[in-house]
Amino acid sequence: MAGFQTWPGGGRAHVKADRAPPGLYRSEARGLAWLAEPGAVPVPQVLHVDDGSIAVAWVDHGRPTAEGAEALGRGLADLHAAGAPMFGAPWPGFIGPLAMDNRPAESSPGWAAFYRDRRVLPFLRSAHDRGAVEAAGVAAVERVLDRLEELCGASAEEPPSRIHGDLWTGNVVWDTAGTAWLIDPAAQGGHRETDLAMLALFGAPHLERILAAYDGHRPLADGWPERVALHQLHPLLVHATLFGAGYGERAVAAARRYVGR
Repeated sequence: MAGFQTWPGGGRAHVKADRAPPGLYRSEARGLAWLAEPGAVPVPQVLHVDDGSIAVAWVDHGRPTAEGAEALGRGLADLHAAGAPMFGAPWPGFIGPLAMDNRPAESSPGWAAFYRDRRVLPFLRSAHDRGAVEAAGVAAVERVLDRLEELCGASAEEPPSRIHGDLWTGNVVWDTAGTAWLIDPAAQGGHRETDLAMLALFGAPHLERILAAYDGHRPLADGWPERVALHQLHPLLVHATLFGAGYGERAVAAARRYVGR
């Protein structure tokens, strides 16, 4: 169950009380509070959370605007610049209903090892186990992961950014003033290009304005457009795990952009 409720004291709240995995709502609440700390992008206030539900302040829905998109781009740049103490997070991770390992990678403190070991490989295995990625596709993704530091170049050396972690367009709510709010995070220390790649994956409104405003405010490392598909491997494999082979095929196609067949 999810929807609008009148909250004690006359406020309004968006309440979710589905059969969520244990810990999901508390993780979401911690992530929302953490993303709110820098004051860079609006985030709804958490009004209540327990094991079975979460309530956040209601945002009246409106339409995206060009000005709001540019403000979102600059705000995301500032949010990411607020940084994180590590790649991952000191709370249990979830992306959608799926558990996600937020522990730092054991093999290296850098982003490439974290992305390989904690993000792509677990969901590559689960997608394969569910028949969404065939063995040849698994091999293609693994070849990309073997070359990840080379493919990312200097961008792989960036320190952890404070990222939303599941920033597809459905997790951006535009209010009646055309301002963007962030909801339903998988908040973590990650790579800033990951949030931007997620916005591109399902076509955020005014995407080009968002990206241009971001890059104009806090420039991205050279060659970032060529790395978008690398950062999309994880969400595509998450979707393959949840929804099947169509997304698995997209993940394999993304990998083969870098390593061929």
